[in-house]
Parts: sequence; structure tokens; C-alpha cells
Amino acid sequence: MVKLANITETIPVPEGVAVSIVDNDVTVKGDGGELKRNFNHNKITISNDEENVTLHVAFPNKKDKAMVGTIRSHITNMIYGVKHGFTYKMKIVYAHFPMTVKVKGNIVTIDNFLGERSPRTAKIIGDDVKVAVKGEDVTITGINKEHVGQTMANIEQATKIKGRDPRIFQDGIYLVDKRQEELE
Repeated sequence: MVKLANITETIPVPEGVAVSIVDNDVTVKGDGGELKRNFNHNKITISNDEENVTLHVAFPNKKDKAMVGTIRSHITNMIYGVKHGFTYKMKIVYAHFPMTVKVKGNIVTIDNFLGERSPRTAKIIGDDVKVAVKGEDVTITGINKEHVGQTMANIEQATKIKGRDPRIFQDGIYLVDKRQEELE
């Protein structure tokens, strides 16, 4: 198979978003806040101008091509996050024992899950993630897609049922909708 001489990917930067790069540390600032991440790779160089972020790799192998796509996706998510933000909506489902979900600091507490006496807890990841509970709806918002997604997964895993038939015991907190909305 013939090796490509080089790969260059460009990511457009919209108005209202500023991207700065220092030694593969990418900082994205926008209306929603600021995200910072280190993309340390020995072959891939990251540069920017006013309108674009450019990823470049010379004589890439298969792993280098995959890494360029991964870094491109991360930077695109960072740009989208500071401009618009991410919102995940979850639903509290129970059949017999009504659950009580509360947020205290960076912990989500789930009381009376399947009638259990001790509460279950889930950790909120990141400082920019907000969790709001209104009735049977749980809304998770933030500018970092990975932190919002991991917080949602932590809440869902906290209500995982073990040792019972999941077709009968369907209680839990489940993802209903993933949205990428404008920040207010």
C-alpha cells in the first residue's frame, strides 16, 4: 500500500469563538466559557489562524490517520460546546417505590430506589456541568461534551439493577434525549 505524503485537516472557527494553541495545548474561548485540552502527539502538529485550526501530519500510518480524526472531533466538540453547549435529558421511571432525586454539590443522591434503605449516589464530573431535577425529569447541561456524557452515564449506572429480572423491574433513570442547544 502506498503511504500518503501528508494529511492536512482544517476546522473552521466561527465568529465569537477564539482558539489559541501553545505547544499542542488548545484553548477555546466563547460565550459559554473556556475549554482547555492537551493534544500531545509526536507526529501531529496543530496550528491556527483567524478563521481555521489546521492539523497536519507527514507520512502518516494507520494510527496517525485515526488520531487526526479523533483530534479533529475533539476540537470540533470544544468549539461547539463553548458556542452552543450540550444538554442531555433523562427520565425517572419507577413502578412501585417512588424515587427521590436530589443534587447536593457535585453528588446526585437517589433515595428509595426499589425500596432500598440506603441512598445511591452518582458523581457529577467537571465544574461546568449543571444537573437540574424537575419532577420526573433530570436535565444535564454543560459546555464539555465528555463531562456531560460521563455525568449522565454515572446517574444511569447508579440505578442499574443487579440480581433481578430487568424485564419486570424497569425502575431507573434513563436517557431520553441528547440535544445541542443554544446557550441562554
